Amino acid sequence: MAIAGTMRTLPWSWYTDPAALELERDAIFRRHWQYVGHAGELPTPGSYTSTRLAHIPVVLTRDETGALRAFLNVCRHRGALVCDGSGERATLQCPYHAWTYGLDGRLLAAPRFAREGGTDEAELGLVPLRLETWGPFLFVCADDDAPPLAEVLEDVPERVASAGIDVDALRFLQRAESELAANWKIVAENFLECYHCPTAHPGFSAVMDVSPDAYRLETHAWRMTQHGPPRPEPKGAYDPRGAVERGQFHLFFPGTVVNVMPGRPNLSIGPIYPLGPEQTYRFLDYFVDPDADDTWIAEMLEFDTQVGVEDRALVERVQAGVGSGLLGQGRLMPESERLIAHFQSLVLDALAS
Repeated sequence: MAIAGTMRTLPWSWYTDPAALELERDAIFRRHWQYVGHAGELPTPGSYTSTRLAHIPVVLTRDETGALRAFLNVCRHRGALVCDGSGERATLQCPYHAWTYGLDGRLLAAPRFAREGGTDEAELGLVPLRLETWGPFLFVCADDDAPPLAEVLEDVPERVASAGIDVDALRFLQRAESELAANWKIVAENFLECYHCPTAHPGFSAVMDVSPDAYRLETHAWRMTQHGPPRPEPKGAYDPRGAVERGQFHLFFPGTVVNVMPGRPNLSIGPIYPLGPEQTYRFLDYFVDPDADDTWIAEMLEFDTQVGVEDRALVERVQAGVGSGLLGQGRLMPESERLIAHFQSLVLDALAS
């Protein structure tokens, strides 16, 4: 029996088709802001770190003046990756033919360049990418025409601050990385609803009030938000009591996630992006109050890890189902899954443009 008011999902072939992924890489991931790391990875002038903007290799630097910069991590000579990992250096040198760049991106040296008639060093620096910040959080965009980061974040920095969290005072705790056997959209869509929480996340649901009257959903231009309080008498290993009274969970299109749990000041942030049509990479950087005690930190990480384990099983089951090819689309509940509907409308708009 059909459920009145349900909406159709995107075609499920878009979750398995390599051609769909190529379109998404160009129309979505090249054109939107994505979290790539934090300023603590570049502590002093001369620091650099390599990262990615989805499929685009990126190097972040702090030059001799202390300015933070982002570049395409691709040599202008033959296209090799210029650097790996992170560290401190006065210059960046491609290991293929030793073309050497300053931390401001300028081409400083290229063996035999002058001997063989090269005259345009100024035109052959590393390609700059837009880099903007929210506190210590670094975002990169490869599209010069994209709106400023502040327009994408909207009032989230103020919401986080009003919850009692000074992002500049937080202590970086750790980075958790994962690869999932599911399309990136499935991973994002799973994050965007808690309709599944009572069934699939018993530990989370014992702490957080996930009833539809308490757990609120919001859609904005590029942001989808969920927020809600802990239960009046939470059960389980995680203690949500503290200065932060409500949880808030944001996704900035296409895949930057920001989580704040109730309890002591905390925040986790990280990207979701495709490795292939049915493979997704994500990481979360965890930040906590400088005075947070080790016991609470361990409980928080164990709580979050368990939710992640449960989510992995869910998204990989969905990928196995949509890959059957016998059903063209799914259905969405109009209220409980309206953040997914908004997300899918953004995907459609991006591909149509």
